[in-house]
Amino acid sequence: MMKLSKKTFKKDYIRKFIEIHGKELQEGTPQNKYEALGSLVKDYISEMWMNTNKNYNKTGEKQVYYFSAEFLLGRLLGNALLNLGIRDTCKEGLKELGINLEELENLEQDQGLGNGGLGRLAACFLDSMASLNIPGQGCGIRYKYGFFEQKIINGSQVEAPDNWLKNGNVWETRKPEKAEVVRFGGEVVTDVVDGNLTFTHINFEPVLAVPYDTPIVGYENEVVNTLRLWSAEPVSNEFDFSSFSRGDFLKAIEYKNSIEAISHVLYPDDSFYEGKILRLKQQYFFVSSGIQSIVRHYIKHGGDLRYFDERIAIHINDTHPTLAIPELMRLLVDEHGMNWDDAWRITTNTVSYTNHTILAEALEKWPIDMFRKLLPRIYMIVEEINKRFCADLWNKYDGQVEKISSMAIIGDGYVRMANLAVVGSHSVNGVAKLHTEILKKQEMKDFYYLYPRKFNNKTNGITHRRWLIKCNPGLASLLNETIGSSWIKHPIDMINFNKYVDNPGVLEKLREIKHENKVNLAKIIKESKDITVDPDSIFDVQVKRIHAYKRQTLNCLRVMNLYNELLEDPNKEIVPRTVIFGGKAAPGYMLAKNTIELINAVADKINNDPRVNDKLKVIFLENYRVSLAESIIPAADLSEQISTTTKEASGTSNMKFMMNGAVTIATLDGANVEIRDEVGDDNIIIFGMNEREVINYYKNGGYSSVNVCNQDPRLRRVTQDLINGYYCSDKEKFRAVYENLITYNDEFFVLKDFDSYLRAQDKVDQLFRNQNTWQKIAGINIAHSGIFSSDRTIEEYATGIWGSGFLYKNL
Repeated sequence: MMKLSKKTFKKDYIRKFIEIHGKELQEGTPQNKYEALGSLVKDYISEMWMNTNKNYNKTGEKQVYYFSAEFLLGRLLGNALLNLGIRDTCKEGLKELGINLEELENLEQDQGLGNGGLGRLAACFLDSMASLNIPGQGCGIRYKYGFFEQKIINGSQVEAPDNWLKNGNVWETRKPEKAEVVRFGGEVVTDVVDGNLTFTHINFEPVLAVPYDTPIVGYENEVVNTLRLWSAEPVSNEFDFSSFSRGDFLKAIEYKNSIEAISHVLYPDDSFYEGKILRLKQQYFFVSSGIQSIVRHYIKHGGDLRYFDERIAIHINDTHPTLAIPELMRLLVDEHGMNWDDAWRITTNTVSYTNHTILAEALEKWPIDMFRKLLPRIYMIVEEINKRFCADLWNKYDGQVEKISSMAIIGDGYVRMANLAVVGSHSVNGVAKLHTEILKKQEMKDFYYLYPRKFNNKTNGITHRRWLIKCNPGLASLLNETIGSSWIKHPIDMINFNKYVDNPGVLEKLREIKHENKVNLAKIIKESKDITVDPDSIFDVQVKRIHAYKRQTLNCLRVMNLYNELLEDPNKEIVPRTVIFGGKAAPGYMLAKNTIELINAVADKINNDPRVNDKLKVIFLENYRVSLAESIIPAADLSEQISTTTKEASGTSNMKFMMNGAVTIATLDGANVEIRDEVGDDNIIIFGMNEREVINYYKNGGYSSVNVCNQDPRLRRVTQDLINGYYCSDKEKFRAVYENLITYNDEFFVLKDFDSYLRAQDKVDQLFRNQNTWQKIAGINIAHSGIFSSDRTIEEYATGIWGSGFLYKNL
């Protein structure tokens, strides 16, 4: 923990404010005051940051590099103050200066570096690596604009630029002296020199990759790791004056813009050729710059490339960074003269891969012609990897053409990134027990039988420092009062809270904490939506990326049915509900965008119907992001985890809600299975088809959504309401949702699970009526949530995959 007195802080803060802004504190705007505080805290961090890096270089301890296309960090100020152990000191010091710390924290822009669970997981992992003293660095792209800022206009999602850098970023440090050059296009010339085949890349387009480093502060241990994000710039920032003088100034500008577009926006629309090639450029850009930087740093500090894999671990978070494999091969073979076999052994021993999905749309593949033209030398290396791999397969599976074809890295006109990731790494992990078993026995079964020792499970986790201590201080205080504070550094100790779940006083305190959090969220809803919600109602929450398999549609149909029941029976006794949705739809994903329109149309009709307003409200909170989640999750009573079984790899929002005392209603999908195993059947509400039933339908058919719908009058009514003008005068407005369910046979079994889901919701209603029972279930969930800390997950990665040390040093 950093030692800092209130007197010293106030003196430092006033000095920093004057230094930055050149005026008295009283004259400063709130933004000025935030910038001064952020800059001062970064100063406090800097010496620890420098000492951490010096220590890593001195000891030669194995370094972990975590490559991810997304790092959904959220706001950094509050987290830094918490992990440094100086938040209370700073809060009190600022108060004496007439400044409210929370107001300054709320001025910080969420860093626009991710979209959903993949990026948030990466951020949690960085936090845990630093807090567990694991030498680690994140590697990604410094997107100028985030995924997008979601606005809801007339009920529809409208995408606006997420200009998260508009006020600058006090946390990053530009390192132009550590820039790398990344090469695109051109040709490869082969030659024989001293009996060795050489490869020279010519006529390429060079792109300068400039790193921006962000400190990742460990919890009260004086360790500061690094997130390095790469920004694309022209090799020279000067205009092409010869072109300009000929009047061809547009060409000069276009060149600069085309380069900077590489790090312009997260996930450009890949529904057209230019978008696809930009995505591929992005992936090679951050992988090449990152790998070059790692190798350069390793050699600079005396590393012998023959032992590279003993000192370096490179982890690829899903398939986006898979080109790390051929890029490392390129550097070892082309630039450092290593023979292929040695380079391949080092590469595969260095690289490990996390698979995050079984959805075909997310298992990336790139057209061969595009890949070869953009990355000619990398394609040659991938082609050689594929040639050797397929030769091994022929020796093992002689004559089994179909099997070999499906496992090949290049096939059917595409380069298959998941296949390359499996072949080129020493470890392939799923992110929940069920997900890993599906990978082993179905989706990647041929690879599992070929490489059984590569496959392993590492169930996801969340950083309890942000998702409990920071965003739910009332609950954190209650845990400290009851079980002591050891759980902060050893979250598994939260299990000791089980001793208090029969204590009436503790249960009442749990209820009060939840109610206070609900009052705070109700204020946010009133301010943003001008809708008054009842904090005594069940806050029933589904917040996540909008996608058909996550089944926001199932939740919406349930709300529509409840509305019908309340109109038919005004005296129907239910516990009042506030149903809260949040999440973004990918800009090109029209079904998901239509789902948002449906939710908002249903909300508009219900919220303006005084006949039901004392029993039901529906809220869609726009622009779901980390900082908004920090207010929503502690206030939730019910956590909706209702994806189609087998489709959600893990989920992490389920863990966040559980840790904050929400009760989970869920299918047996992803990590919901492990939550059920931890808390027991009586403390989670399970519904829907199981894994065996879902897989049987996918494999053998036999499902008819029309038949299911026709057999249930409730379903017939709510599906007809999609297209009869009940929720919109334009009867075609929700045609896409209707056809997905009826015409295209309901791929994700929304209608099949509808009856089971409604019965589960009835159980929620009955349980909530007895607050002692409900709070006991909440307490049991809190007590068992420690195992879902990312500290546990990262310890498993470090010991089981990376071979990295320093675990629990100084704890």
